[in-house]
Amino acid sequence: MKKRLYHRFISSVLWNLFLISAGSLVFGVGLKSIAIPHGLITGGISGLTLLFYYVTGLLSPGLCYLIVNVPIFLAGWVYISRRFFFYSLYGVAALSLFIDLIGFTLPIKEPILAVLAGGVLMGTGSGLILHSLGSGGGLDIIGIILNQKFSLRLGTFYFAFNVVLFAFSFGVLETDLVLYSLIMSFISSQTLDYVLAISNQRKMVFIISDLNDRIAKEVHTRLTRGVTFLNGSGAYTGKGKKIILTVVHNYQMKQLEEVALSIDPDAFIITENTFNVLGRGFSKRKVY
Repeated sequence: MKKRLYHRFISSVLWNLFLISAGSLVFGVGLKSIAIPHGLITGGISGLTLLFYYVTGLLSPGLCYLIVNVPIFLAGWVYISRRFFFYSLYGVAALSLFIDLIGFTLPIKEPILAVLAGGVLMGTGSGLILHSLGSGGGLDIIGIILNQKFSLRLGTFYFAFNVVLFAFSFGVLETDLVLYSLIMSFISSQTLDYVLAISNQRKMVFIISDLNDRIAKEVHTRLTRGVTFLNGSGAYTGKGKKIILTVVHNYQMKQLEEVALSIDPDAFIITENTFNVLGRGFSKRKVY
């Protein structure tokens, strides 16, 4: 019952609008209060609009971002869903509004510190927005289409796009600014991937022991987690044995170790991070 209420809540309009609003605010602070005062390019569609703004001085960055998104939104309407379209429409409006309304500058003088702070803030903001059922427009829409069709990681796609963008920026901006912007883009893309993965990250665990039947029963009882037996054999002894495969939440890892080692102190435990677990007891497939 609790899980149903939880999944219903995270699919609600109120929760999604909150994520988009919060992410837009965080991204807007990174862009308007750090990146623009230092003359940095953020990358993506916002980077294109900043290049236009730096060169021409025409329109505000927020208004220019809104205009450029029009053809991209048509692709979102055709290839994703109507719900995604309307959430993303709100996201672009919120992001454009925050970019134009934020009027303060964070007092960061060192360029490298500005790069770090700006990259983390914008990556976090983008990640919050993409945790919703919408997007902030721009490359988010193109990235989601590619992710759904080809399983391309969003952070990887953004960074590749930005490398091309920055290559064309050397004729417009100072070399140092372009290089700083490239570093900021890399930090932003890594932060984005981390924020997207943090809620789905789990531990995949293999346990090799002669007492795996008892261990599996305790994992079921005390951790309420499923267990799969894999058939294996020792390369030296040729002796067959069962291998436990299970997936647990991060906070359950210490409890799992205690369960296994209290039954068999010589148990062999292998732990691997997983960045997306879909299925009963974990995350559901995200449908835009």
